Amino acid sequence: MSDGRLPVRRRWIGWTIGIFVALFVIALGWVTVRGIGAVNDLQQVAKDSSQLKASIATADLDGAEPIAERIAHHAQSAHALTSDPIWQAFGAIPLIGPNFRAVSEVAEIADDVADKALTPLLAVAGEFDLAGLGFSGGAIDLEPFATIEKPLGEASATLTAAQLQAQRIDEDATLPPLADAVRQMRSTVTQAAGAVGALHGAAVLLPTMLGGEGPRNYVLAMQNNAELRSSGGIIGSSALLHAENGKITLVRQASTPDFPPLDAPLPVSDSTVALFEDRPGRFMQNITSIPDFSEAGPTIAARWEGRFGGTVDGVIAVDTVVAANLMQATGDLTFGTFTATPDNIVSILLSEIYATIPDPRVQDEVFAQAASALFGAALSGGDPKALIGALAESADEGRIRIWSAHEDEQKVLAASSLGGTIPDDDADATYVGVLINDSTGGKMDYYTRASISTAVGSCDGKPTTQLRMTWTNDAPADAATTLPAYVTADGWYGVPAGSVRTLIALYGPQGATPSHIDRDGAEEGVQTTTIDGRSVVQHEVLLAPGESTTVTLEFQGTGAGERLTQVLHTPMVETPKTTREKLVCAS
Repeated sequence: MSDGRLPVRRRWIGWTIGIFVALFVIALGWVTVRGIGAVNDLQQVAKDSSQLKASIATADLDGAEPIAERIAHHAQSAHALTSDPIWQAFGAIPLIGPNFRAVSEVAEIADDVADKALTPLLAVAGEFDLAGLGFSGGAIDLEPFATIEKPLGEASATLTAAQLQAQRIDEDATLPPLADAVRQMRSTVTQAAGAVGALHGAAVLLPTMLGGEGPRNYVLAMQNNAELRSSGGIIGSSALLHAENGKITLVRQASTPDFPPLDAPLPVSDSTVALFEDRPGRFMQNITSIPDFSEAGPTIAARWEGRFGGTVDGVIAVDTVVAANLMQATGDLTFGTFTATPDNIVSILLSEIYATIPDPRVQDEVFAQAASALFGAALSGGDPKALIGALAESADEGRIRIWSAHEDEQKVLAASSLGGTIPDDDADATYVGVLINDSTGGKMDYYTRASISTAVGSCDGKPTTQLRMTWTNDAPADAATTLPAYVTADGWYGVPAGSVRTLIALYGPQGATPSHIDRDGAEEGVQTTTIDGRSVVQHEVLLAPGESTTVTLEFQGTGAGERLTQVLHTPMVETPKTTREKLVCAS
C-alpha cells in the first residue's frame, strides 16, 4: 500500500529539474540586468564617439580628452558586463546565442579601440595637425613625421584588428535592431581603420617620397572614366611632378599623342597578354588595363622615360572623380570656356567637353588647362584639412594608385589600398573582383552602370562562392544621332554608334576554380587566365542603349564558400552597388 510519497528516484529528478530551472531563471535575470547595463554603456559610447569626432575635427583637443575618457570608461564597463562565464554560456545556446556573442564582441571591440587606439591618437593630435598633415603654403613640414609614426602604427594595428573582428560577427543571425547596430559599428570601425591606416602610411612614406632625403620625380597619370580600363580609365593626359623638401611643383604636361604606339611592345605579364593581347605594352592609354598597378606603374614610367628621358621615382594614377572630390576643398575653377564646380566637373570633363569641342587636339589643351588650374588651386588656395579629406575619400574608393621605384616604399604601398594590387586571401578575408575594360573606342562609359552581388554557401555539397555582375548601357535611345561621333566612336572600331562593347572579367578566391559560368543563363565563349592563383574569366559583351546583361560565375575549391568575401572592382563614374545575397546555385 502506497504512503502517497513519490519514489526517491522521481523526487530526485523533480528536485534536479527544479534546481536547474531556478538556476536558469537566476542566470537569465543576471544576464538581463548586465545586458541592460552593457547596452546603456554602448549607447553612451556611440553618442560620445560622435562628439569626439566633432571635437577633433574642430581641433578642440581640450574638449576631446574628457570625451575620450568617458568613452574608455563606458567601453570597459560594457566589456566587463559581457565577458563573465554566465554571459558566455548563454552565447552557446542555439538561436539566441548569436545575440549574446554579438553584444560581447561589440563591447570587446569598443574597449580595445578606446584603450589602445584613442590614447595614442590623442597624444599625436596634441602635437601634430593630423587633419592637415602639416600642409601649409603649398608644402608639407616633414620633420614631425618621425615622431608620430610609432603611435600611429599602434593605433592602426588596433583598428585593423578591430575591423577584422567586426567583420567576423554574423549580424544576420541576430535580432534586427542588434544587426543594425553591428553594421553601424562595423562601418565606423572600417572608416577609422582606413583613415588611421592612411595616416600611418603617410607618416612612413611622405618624408622620403616628398624629397626629404633628396629630390624626387613622379609621373601623374590622369585616367578618363568615360573609357574604362581596369584601374579606372584610359590615360588621357599625364604630367611630371617634382618633390623636394615637402614642396611639389608641376614640371611639364603631356597628352596621348606624345606617346605614339610602339612597334616593339614593352614586356607585360602572361595574364595581361591573355586578357588584352600586347596592347598595354604598345599603347600608353592602355597600360591601365593591367590589373596589378605594381606592373602598370613601372610600365608607365618606362614610357615616360623613353619619351622625355630622366629618371622617374614613381607613378601616381588618379581618375576624373578625384577632381570632383578635390574641388570640394578648392572651390570653383575656370579653364577654357568652362566654369567648373564640384557638382559639374565630372560632366564637363567626361561629356560636355566632347560636345563643345570636336577637335581632339583642342580637347587635350583644355584637359591640360583643367589639370593645371586644379593643381595650382590645391597647392595654393585649398583648405589643408579639406584637401587631405578629399584625397582620403578618393583613396577609399580606389581612385588613387601609387607605385614607387624604391623597393622599401613599394613594399609598404603594395600592402595598402593605394598600391592597386589584389590582396592575398587569408583567414580573415577572401577577395573576388570585377575588371571592366572598354573596347568601343569612344567615351560611352559615362553612360554605363553596374551592380555586383556575392553569395556564399554550398552547391552540390561543395563550398561555393558566387559572383554576379549586371552591366547596363544607360545611354539615351537616340545616342547614335545626338551624341558626338568622338563619344560614340561612330562605328570606327566595328561597334554601332550608341552601343557599348566591353570586356568584363570576373575573378574568384585564390585557389578556387570556376564550377559554373553563364551570361544571362546561357553559356558562351570566354577568355580565361590566372592572376596570382585566381581564376579569371572574361566575357566580351555588346549592348545597345537601354540594354543590360548579367554575368554569373560560381567558384569552388580553396577559399570558396568563405562568409567574409570582399569585392574589388574597377572605379566608375558612379560606384557600382555591391550587395551580399542568399546563395541560389545557378548550376
